[in-house]
Amino acid sequence: MTETRTGSPLSAGTTMGVSRRTLLKGTAAAAGVAIGSGAITGFPTIWAQNIKNVTLRQFGTGVSNLNAVADKVKEDLGFTLQMTALDSDAVAQRAVTQPKSYDIADIEYWICKKVFPAGVMQPMDVSKIKNFDKIVPIFVNGKLTPESAVAQGTAPHTVGFVEGKDSIKFAKSATQWMTLIPTIYNADTLGIRPDLVGRPITSWTDLLDPAFKGKASIINIPSIGIMDAAMVCEAMGEVKYGDKGNMTKEEIDKTLKIMTDAKKAGQFRAFWKTFDESVNLMSSGEVIIQSMWSPAVAAVRAKGIQCVYQPLKEGYRAWGGGLGIAKHLSGLELEAAYEYINWYLSGWVGAYLNRQGYYSAVLDTAKEHMSPDEWAFWMEGQPAKTDILSPEGKVMEKAGAVRDGGSFKDRMGRVACWNAVMDEDRYMVRKWNEFVAA
Repeated sequence: MTETRTGSPLSAGTTMGVSRRTLLKGTAAAAGVAIGSGAITGFPTIWAQNIKNVTLRQFGTGVSNLNAVADKVKEDLGFTLQMTALDSDAVAQRAVTQPKSYDIADIEYWICKKVFPAGVMQPMDVSKIKNFDKIVPIFVNGKLTPESAVAQGTAPHTVGFVEGKDSIKFAKSATQWMTLIPTIYNADTLGIRPDLVGRPITSWTDLLDPAFKGKASIINIPSIGIMDAAMVCEAMGEVKYGDKGNMTKEEIDKTLKIMTDAKKAGQFRAFWKTFDESVNLMSSGEVIIQSMWSPAVAAVRAKGIQCVYQPLKEGYRAWGGGLGIAKHLSGLELEAAYEYINWYLSGWVGAYLNRQGYYSAVLDTAKEHMSPDEWAFWMEGQPAKTDILSPEGKVMEKAGAVRDGGSFKDRMGRVACWNAVMDEDRYMVRKWNEFVAA
């Protein structure tokens, strides 16, 4: 992987293989300077006077719709950001059926595949994105490094661009027009209670080990849960997928039969949809192995309870999300939306996300807002020299601790699949719901 002079794990100019200048061929680069200045002091007086009256309505999942971000927007940019947090399925439904109820959609890329073709959002001009050239290349061409393989599933770059300014058709390669500006992503695995599982956990197959009967759980969001299930079934050798991110009906049936049989045998204590549900299941000891998100593991640890985000030999299931703009937004509100997105990528939010165990889409700017020890712990997989603090200042890890899974390159370099919307999505969702209800 290419290193920058400051030690960042990525050098976007050499790793991405495509730049804003390349995409635009010099036609609109200057336009981004005004709207992407990063501070309202650079704007005309009339803009600065009116911006305090702007309110942007944002909705998305609780993963990234954070009150701290809204508070910082008010402090730094002067306008109001109203946030609403929903579960992933509710986000997808609201985005399509209530397009006038929001201005900013904070959604995952698999959701984008369902939402953007509905014509409720507007393509975004990358000439207005100040740090476009520094975005991690996974979101542009699907590869962490030039040598990386593109993982299966709905990889962000496959739904990240459209063919033109007014298009709803996904482009096969990078263009000037993005569907979402990427902000957050991670490589997910199983969370475990090492004090209760009683043995090393090394494979996705361990989720269905009868030794954990009644103590296992899986996420109940079909486009995410089906990928966890596929990782389990593939690791067991029970299903050989052509592409587990785009299963045939036969592959869906085989996968969910295995999971249904396990459910009927009493393997699962519960299914969860929200962050808090997963934390409560694990911290109570009702569940000792389950689908989990990195900050949820940290939240369990913050209670003084042992919890590990366990690296597995088959690799990780990845996900990513970004900010999109509603089609109806225009004028001052549209300018404010671009200013907000540019601010989001300027570093403060990136550092906040990194400190929760997520990854920011622009690593270079996030690094500027983190201490050398924080960066070494979260991004380079090095032992902490001092106690590692949460964004709220609470101790998350003691000095000497090492992040589960190691460095950014170790984790994101071992992605086996992304959350996915398949060609047979309706069939899969129906079968998934039958499994949950069985």
